[in-house]
Amino acid sequence: MLKFPIYLDNNATTAVDPEVLQEMLPYFSTHYGNSASRTHSFGWYAEEAVKRAREQVAQLINAEPAEIVFTSGATESVNLAMKGVFEVYGAAGKHIITCSTEHKAVLDTGRHLEKLGADVTYLPVNKDGTIDLNVLESAIRPDTVLISIMLANNETGVLQPAKRIGAIAKARDILFFTDATQAVGKIPVDVQQDQIDLLCLSAHKIYGPKGVGALYVRRKNPRVKLAAQIDGGGHENGMRSGTLNIPGIVGLGKACAIASQQMHDETRRIGSLRDQLEKELTTMHNITINGNIEHRLPNVSNLAFSGISGNTLLTEINRTIAVSSGSACTSAKPEPSHVLRSMGLPDGIAKNSIRFGLGRFTSWEEMEYTINTVKTINQKLTDSPT
Repeated sequence: MLKFPIYLDNNATTAVDPEVLQEMLPYFSTHYGNSASRTHSFGWYAEEAVKRAREQVAQLINAEPAEIVFTSGATESVNLAMKGVFEVYGAAGKHIITCSTEHKAVLDTGRHLEKLGADVTYLPVNKDGTIDLNVLESAIRPDTVLISIMLANNETGVLQPAKRIGAIAKARDILFFTDATQAVGKIPVDVQQDQIDLLCLSAHKIYGPKGVGALYVRRKNPRVKLAAQIDGGGHENGMRSGTLNIPGIVGLGKACAIASQQMHDETRRIGSLRDQLEKELTTMHNITINGNIEHRLPNVSNLAFSGISGNTLLTEINRTIAVSSGSACTSAKPEPSHVLRSMGLPDGIAKNSIRFGLGRFTSWEEMEYTINTVKTINQKLTDSPT
């Protein structure tokens, strides 16, 4: 039996997996020690839990456990990566390359660094949301110290060619940072194969708790150095001070372990549901897909509805189905999506685009209901768009 409202906003956040919750619960009440308390068993137990979680996160992205720094989430990880690099390497070069369709965490951090003397290049994207690697190479200068390109876009699911970007950066001794928040746990991510130097992820995008994430920091070839952005105790090898969120870290580790086991089958199932959604809806003359359909996440569909009111459409759909018109971090703002505008979509189309984010708990029954409901609403608004 269907339960309402149906949740299709999994790019914004995901429900905590019951297995993750069960793993976390003892660390709120029974094993509540501080992992920095190394003189008694409560601290030892917490420290062991952190060690295990660090191994689980590292395994998912093919890193070493010592390369994982726990943070409060992807936004903090982005700030630590970009600001930390600029502070350490700024004397050698102040040029940073990123992309116009990045998450606001990257774009706003880039603008902050510009105030501190950084010179940031914001690459354009093609109409399908991908960057042109020739444009990237042309943007590189002798003083370029960091390339920051996200792996998967949070609004369209479009994938950037991380392996080729990593090779370009490596050949020029430039650090490569990728915001992999949407990609990790949904598609295979390998920091060694793709020559990634810094990578961020967040637990609540992969069925873990909110308020915890991680930053991968390469330790060899090259050894990446960062300036801490939070001081006070030297936790996490001096990169991020503060008492560790043990329950959250345990949840992140368990979420990564589940993703490692289930990703292949889950991707295939969710992808088939997404494909069916698009197949059915794009039979209607005014509905098209935004972004590259060959290189994107399996769980995301960003659809443009032309000729109708986007606000009315979203209001009608959200009566029974939770979807969004873009990033949760900017959904309170009335402006069209900066991602879709960067792809060259007119404001009218950008405002009329809806993101459907499928997830682990999305069922075929929910998808069938969504298809029929959206078709009905679209037909009604098309017949009387005002």
